[in-house]
Amino acid sequence: MRRLRNIKIVATLGPSSTGYDMIRALFRNGADVFRLNMSHGSHEEIATRHANIRKVEEDTGRPIAILADLQGPKLRVGVFKNGAETLSDGQMFRLDLDTAEGDNTRVCLPHKEIFEALEPGTTVLVNDGKIRLRVTECANDYANCEVIAGGEISNRKGVNVPDVVLPLAALSEKDKKDLEFVAELGVDWIALSFVQRKEDMLEARELVKGRAAVLAKIEKPAAVKSFDEILEVSDGIMVARGDLGVELPVQNVPPIQKRLIRKCRAVAKPVIVATQMLESMIDSPMPTRAEVSDVANAIYEGADAVMLSAESAAGRFPIEAVQTMHNVAIEVESDPTYRVVIGASRGAEKMTIADGIVSAAREIAETADIKAIACFSQSGTTVGLVARERPSVPIIAMAATTRTARRLCLTWGAHCVKTDEMGRFKEAVVRAVRAATQEGFAAKEDDIVVTAGVPFNVPGTTNILRVAPCDERKIYSAEPE
Repeated sequence: MRRLRNIKIVATLGPSSTGYDMIRALFRNGADVFRLNMSHGSHEEIATRHANIRKVEEDTGRPIAILADLQGPKLRVGVFKNGAETLSDGQMFRLDLDTAEGDNTRVCLPHKEIFEALEPGTTVLVNDGKIRLRVTECANDYANCEVIAGGEISNRKGVNVPDVVLPLAALSEKDKKDLEFVAELGVDWIALSFVQRKEDMLEARELVKGRAAVLAKIEKPAAVKSFDEILEVSDGIMVARGDLGVELPVQNVPPIQKRLIRKCRAVAKPVIVATQMLESMIDSPMPTRAEVSDVANAIYEGADAVMLSAESAAGRFPIEAVQTMHNVAIEVESDPTYRVVIGASRGAEKMTIADGIVSAAREIAETADIKAIACFSQSGTTVGLVARERPSVPIIAMAATTRTARRLCLTWGAHCVKTDEMGRFKEAVVRAVRAATQEGFAAKEDDIVVTAGVPFNVPGTTNILRVAPCDERKIYSAEPE
């Protein structure tokens, strides 16, 4: 099953998309990665979705990546005696640790850590920023606030504090239990929510113990400021624009998105653009024109993947949402302007032998009549480097393990093929040309480029490139071994 596009589609599963038939339909229509949202659903429900994905994988014969998204620390106000209150601009309102039901003058905020970090002048946002408060006086158990932007405040609405780095661990006790559960279940990626510093990622990596790749969700201003350090210790990045757009002025989000995508591409790590991409398709079979442009822009920017959240998890038209993303990707990637934009954003600096090999592979493939670049990868690093080049020909990712093949489903352009371990380069070339012809990338009279690292099965040793004919007889009659 060959995709005729390079960008990957991540589809979140939920009440609208739990069963085998729906998951298979989503995969057939374009979903490459399935997201399990640990904020919703019991462990039993998550295990059922995981099992259904693996059954689809087995029945279709194609690797599928599974991403488990941890909830992270959720900050919420308490409850109100009347269920809700309306706050007026300019009035005073108190947040405190008193568990009594709230009213028009106060409500409980059961997070002592927040009060320890607040200062006069700090902004507190409630209900996705619809209500904006400014702290005028505070102590370790309360904060008196002026209502800057009022509105209705109701039970357990979310709270954001964008101005400060909160002394909160990115992994709550629930997250730690969920992390262990999904790691043992066998997911391929684990996403950490509300990352603020690289230490958050290091803690998660220590708990994961190599059982899955670890992805950082960038949704707080502190994470943007510390992005370089966070990227260094992450396997991938998600630009989670929902909370990011609450905690920062909305006009800041597009340039941040572009900047983070470029930084991820420079170090050959996959990046997902997420949140509200086709929001209207939760209830409508057709997206808005602005949403289509949003998806298209992420593709032009060179993102590895775009993501559906509620559109596929709880919406009325999950298949149509996946189809829409797929169709937009096909159209954008066939646009001549796309190749111009992608080429212009390619970095020129080459630091290692591997960088030179993959750059040469792209240049040869685009100069000569080459049908594909096949790269052998033990850990996925080589495939990531080839994908960073954004070649105009397909990438065939020859993975020695099922785990690597699945993880690479998130990487731009990678068509993943599981292969056995090898000891000779000629054997690798034969496997590559067989995959290219069997998977429909090339015919017997065509050529492909093959990259690998010798000795085999040693991560990070990409050091050889060959233009190979797809006629096996020519391979066996040629050198080198």
